[in-house]
Amino acid sequence: MAVQSGITRSPARVSQHSAVSRVYVEGISAGILGAVTIAIWFFVLDVFARRPFYTPNILGSALFRRGVGLDELQTLPISLEMVLIYTWVHGLAFCAIGGVASKLLSLAERNANFGFGILLFFVIFEFGFVAAALVFAEPILHALAWPAVLVGNLLAAAAMGLYFSRRHLNLSIRP
Repeated sequence: MAVQSGITRSPARVSQHSAVSRVYVEGISAGILGAVTIAIWFFVLDVFARRPFYTPNILGSALFRRGVGLDELQTLPISLEMVLIYTWVHGLAFCAIGGVASKLLSLAERNANFGFGILLFFVIFEFGFVAAALVFAEPILHALAWPAVLVGNLLAAAAMGLYFSRRHLNLSIRP
């Protein structure tokens, strides 16, 4: 009776798994880069305002402490726990966004006709995020300067775009 000692995979299957892994790693890396960009942006703004970690504390409290009013949010002491929880969730959200972006860019590399639609999707996504924040999080945006939120998101998008542009040198977009 012969025993098969190992399972061999075809080279096409191994390269397919490698390409999928590359897309996920690329998306997570871009997401981390975007999250770090926004975190640094708000940390610098908070330090200049002499309130380090104010922004993630406010956003974390608004997200996880239901029923806390705006006046209470602005007077809450900085909670390292809240800052860390919010930073973790924010990083995970950006990793998910980076993963979707990476998958869409790999699709656009295979078919250049998708490129313009994907670009348009991200412009609408960014506008939709800002519009939703203005509508649903208006009290929070009074505590934080909404132009700073807009600039932070644009900086993160630019950082992620630069990362992706260096990773996808052969990407072409056709309308």
